[in-house]
Amino acid sequence: MIYLTFDDGPVPGITNLVLDILTEFDIKATFFCVGENIKKNPELFQRIIQEKHMIGNHTYNHINGWEKSVEEYIRNVKRCDELISSQGFKAEVKLFRPPHGKIKKKALKQIGNEFKIVMWDVLSYDFSSKLSKEKSLNKSIQYTRAGTIIIFHDSEKTRTNIEFIIYQYISHFVKKNYQFSTIDRLFLLN
Repeated sequence: MIYLTFDDGPVPGITNLVLDILTEFDIKATFFCVGENIKKNPELFQRIIQEKHMIGNHTYNHINGWEKSVEEYIRNVKRCDELISSQGFKAEVKLFRPPHGKIKKKALKQIGNEFKIVMWDVLSYDFSSKLSKEKSLNKSIQYTRAGTIIIFHDSEKTRTNIEFIIYQYISHFVKKNYQFSTIDRLFLLN
């Protein structure tokens, strides 16, 4: 099993492309959405929901948890949560991923009372201008193993790489008989 996750969307053009590829392979993924992007792109957010992908909270403004007070950070997470709920998304398990993986311990503890905190073991570097899309793909494949949670990004910074990397990554592991699932299933099984 591999858990595909996408951070930073929804973003027109890029999120649509990712959803099209997931549909082609009949795969569900988890999208850690930024509140302001949901607000700007409500139709695209609804498409993620309608296609039965999982939604996670990625703060309202994609803020760095080390640079904000705990109180400000918690307010930002709650603002995103309220927006997600107002758009009609309900989940058995609420998921949260801190942008950049940066969060203060006190904030982590408070958020952990309401959300399952989801980190990762493979970062695709699909956003890196210093790494070719081929190297990003090869490193992502190299470090993936059964149970991997991998981060991709459905954001502007991945526009030139995402289609190639996602399509080839999924193709590779489908040929090896891997299955793909949403993160909430991991928590519901335990």
